[in-house]
Amino acid sequence: MATPRLCTTTNPQPISHFLSRFPPSPNPLKTPLKNPLKTTLHVTLQYPSPQNPSASPQKLIWVNPKNPKSRLLINKSENARYDNLLKLANTLDSCTGTLDDVVGLIDAEFGDNVSEVDAILVLDNMRNAEMAVLMMRVLMGRVRFRREVRLYNVVMKVMKKGKDIEGVERLFGEMIGKGLAPDNVSFCTVISCARLRGLLGKCVEWFESMGKFGCEPDYITYSVMIDVYGQLGDVERALSLYDRARTEKWRIDVRIFSMVIKVYDEMKNFDGCLNVYQEMRALGVKPDLFIYTTLIKIYAKRGNFDGCLNLYEEIKARGLKPSMFVYHKLLDVLGRAKRPGKAKSIFTDMIDNGVSLSPVSYAALLQAYCRASFGEDAIQLYREMKEKGMELNIGMCNALLATCSDFGYMNEADEIFEDMKCSETCKPDLWTFIAMIGVCCSSGHAARVESLLNEMLEAGLKPDLFVLTSVLKCYGNANRTDDVVRTFDRVVELGFTPDEKFCACLLSVMVQTPKQELPRLVDCLEKANLKIGVVVKVLVEGENIEGQFREVVSELLNATAASLRTGISNCLIDLCVNMNLKDRARDVLEMAQSLGIYTNIHSKTQFQTSLHLKHLSVGAALTALQIWISDLSDALDKGEELPSVLEINTGQGKYRLEDKTLVGAIESRLKELNSPFHEAPDKAGWFLTTRAAAISWLQGLKAEVLVSA
Repeated sequence: MATPRLCTTTNPQPISHFLSRFPPSPNPLKTPLKNPLKTTLHVTLQYPSPQNPSASPQKLIWVNPKNPKSRLLINKSENARYDNLLKLANTLDSCTGTLDDVVGLIDAEFGDNVSEVDAILVLDNMRNAEMAVLMMRVLMGRVRFRREVRLYNVVMKVMKKGKDIEGVERLFGEMIGKGLAPDNVSFCTVISCARLRGLLGKCVEWFESMGKFGCEPDYITYSVMIDVYGQLGDVERALSLYDRARTEKWRIDVRIFSMVIKVYDEMKNFDGCLNVYQEMRALGVKPDLFIYTTLIKIYAKRGNFDGCLNLYEEIKARGLKPSMFVYHKLLDVLGRAKRPGKAKSIFTDMIDNGVSLSPVSYAALLQAYCRASFGEDAIQLYREMKEKGMELNIGMCNALLATCSDFGYMNEADEIFEDMKCSETCKPDLWTFIAMIGVCCSSGHAARVESLLNEMLEAGLKPDLFVLTSVLKCYGNANRTDDVVRTFDRVVELGFTPDEKFCACLLSVMVQTPKQELPRLVDCLEKANLKIGVVVKVLVEGENIEGQFREVVSELLNATAASLRTGISNCLIDLCVNMNLKDRARDVLEMAQSLGIYTNIHSKTQFQTSLHLKHLSVGAALTALQIWISDLSDALDKGEELPSVLEINTGQGKYRLEDKTLVGAIESRLKELNSPFHEAPDKAGWFLTTRAAAISWLQGLKAEVLVSA
């Protein structure tokens, strides 16, 4: 047995130390890549390597497993030999012995007959860098390698698996010290290892030294450097390499596209990401999971919910396994898009695909249900999470309570509220009490409000103006005028200045208050906001400011925050309708239209005319309907021809006032007028009629007016 030829390990040297042995060469960034497709990519060998590639393939021979000699033949087969070499690699990985132990393992497997292919294959499948180096030392004394640099490359690759950049550089220095010329694989291994360790500056240093060693980078090395330059913020170099890849028609694989998209993503240049994605598709390159994930994130930021779903369906169609990030991002996106049904489908996919569901997964679906006001599903999922011992954060609990408020789920809200009080990590906060007051408001449990306020104080939470606004609304919905006035007085006593939201809430309460109690609230409103108080006083107490009413309303609406103008206009018109002041209601509506508060109420084409009421309150909608009917009648008097179809859009009836939906109020009014409008069979909330029926009806209305006159 030959004695192992042990080589002493050279201390790591600066890259400049290695350059003196090789003549200078052009910068790799400026050197054209003549034939990138022929470069060596990885040190991986198939076992066994045929001695004569041109020779005809061996014939397959069937072996009877019952033959006594079958075991011997099977053990000599190529597959069995390959398995034995893998076992040796695993044994060496788990070995903690000395050089003699390694020699013993090699002797037991090979004896004195170690081939280059076997040696490389064993090393290539190892992960223990220390044992790989010992193995290399032994093999150097036993095997005559045609290219010894391949031996160093495969051991450096083992070191790269453990991110041992110091060991890789040490072996590289030893290789140079022996006069061996490194190749592309050598540099790609060093650069990749440095990148894994986050040593980006070292990556650039090694890359820029390749030309001085006589090496021309291949496209794999270039693709790595695109990512390195991107992480360093050297976008110009990263993108110049990508542009070069396109102009020189390299075989641009998904790895390069992935890295360029990553560069653009880190720059927050989302248009650049999408452009590269389109170039991929044009070239027929299929995205990898990283690209899909990045694009879903970009589409989510831009609100392109359908784009997210299309990418998800593409991932499934290709048999790829979405990451947990993708699933959670889709649940979040579909929640924001208020598409809980699809979110539930994604959640089911997670279960079917064996994904380990985390509390984050459940919370994402719960948030989707809450955002879309899927009350029953949200409560059911909450109880399922409780059974599984999952804790919700304060934000999700408050979102659940807000959903309960939308549906008036008092019992369910009490259950969540009590759970929060018993929790060690999710104690009720100010928003919790606001949500609970909202539930009391929507479910008609105004008597609970005072006890909730006391609980707030006991918890060390002081009610702010927002809380008191919610309390005011709750008492107003319950027609408890005394409590409304008392709440207003409390606001003043606590030193709060009523803001526009508070005043708008007080105005909405007046819409629901009996006429005989309105003067008490007018006094409160005048103290809170003089401009609103003046307008309301004209309506309630009949103050005469003829010729000035429109100007006063215009001044009020112009001074109101844009987010509150529609609400205040609705309330003023509702109040006018309640007081039977139809002309005043018309004045407010027309003034609001002129200020752009109500837009696109009417639309007309050659074949149809439409009245859109879905964003109006009941009083405003009834007023707009009366104006529209009057305009249609005037058009007939002028000899104008009506379109073939007349339609009224009331929406889905979500606006509620005194237990009446908007669609119900309009339907009732149309019946009072004996109108020919009927519900559209395929469009909820729409009423339709034909031109002939409308003309006959309008003429009948005109005749009734003449008779009554």
